[in-house]
Amino acid sequence: MVSWAHLLSFAGLSFLLVLIPGPSVLFTISRALTVGRRVALLTVVGNAAGVYAQVVAVAFGLGALVATSATVFTAVKLAGAIYLVYLGVQAIRHRADLARAIEPGAVTRTFSTAAAVRDGFVVGFANPKTIVFLAALLPQFVDTARGSVPQQMLLLGLCIPAFGLVCDSIWALAADTTRTWFARTPGRLAALGGTGGLVMIGLGASLAFTGRKD
Repeated sequence: MVSWAHLLSFAGLSFLLVLIPGPSVLFTISRALTVGRRVALLTVVGNAAGVYAQVVAVAFGLGALVATSATVFTAVKLAGAIYLVYLGVQAIRHRADLARAIEPGAVTRTFSTAAAVRDGFVVGFANPKTIVFLAALLPQFVDTARGSVPQQMLLLGLCIPAFGLVCDSIWALAADTTRTWFARTPGRLAALGGTGGLVMIGLGASLAFTGRKD
């Protein structure tokens, strides 16, 4: 079983990760502003499922290897740090993309529940930000003396989709109800994307200097 200290610490990091606007937020906002609240919220559900599928993959594959090998751990940690910094730089360079996502679509599409959830799942599972975060950080919060490593990872990993469900739903509802305000001032969303990029760079730099206690 995971210790409360590790769970709370990982939950805090997960919450910060979810707060950083990324592909999932961009996609959710775009869906809310182009096809409405229902599809956007279903997208959020699918996205959370896709992220947890990443957790399962890490817990039963790469994550277990990282947890038992200091060499692999260091390699993954540094690769994750470099990639997070890269994503942060890209977020700053392309922050205008977030603003363009609010432009209303010319055609309104009809989505079934399954299609909306499926699209969200694909975006969540393919999100490189979370897979790097999970592979690099999950092993640091596992205590092998407390039992099964995969089981601990599966429990810890619930934090990200849980926070994602709440935060992304707020994005979806806000975008749906304030689309006129966003459309009038797209620079505000671009500024948010730039700020998120800076936070991601800081997280990557911090990760590079984070040690493993074992």
